[in-house]
Amino acid sequence: MKYMLLIYGAESCWTEEERTTCMLESMQICEELAQQGKWIDSAPLHSVTTATSLRVRDGVKQITDGPFAETVEQLGGYYIIDVEHLDDAIAIAARLPPAKKGTVEIRPLFPLPDKP
Repeated sequence: MKYMLLIYGAESCWTEEERTTCMLESMQICEELAQQGKWIDSAPLHSVTTATSLRVRDGVKQITDGPFAETVEQLGGYYIIDVEHLDDAIAIAARLPPAKKGTVEIRPLFPLPDKP
């Protein structure tokens, strides 16, 4: 089963040194998971100040700056992993450095039907 681990946290809770350490530790976990055939992709996201949101209402595009989430924690990155069970995904999420300062949301990916 493929899972997406969504990393949420307050952007202001990391110093630059902590952010660098977090990325290096996360990259080591990704390398380990890749060797086990469990890692598919991951990446940190730029600040929410660079975000653009799009909504289409009655065929009209509405484009605004920012995510405008009503929360202190913002989506800051993601991992896509392929493991057998939710318990495996939880164990991996618990090892990620951002889990110590924010939230890791674990969501199964919905398989797409085969293309004709």
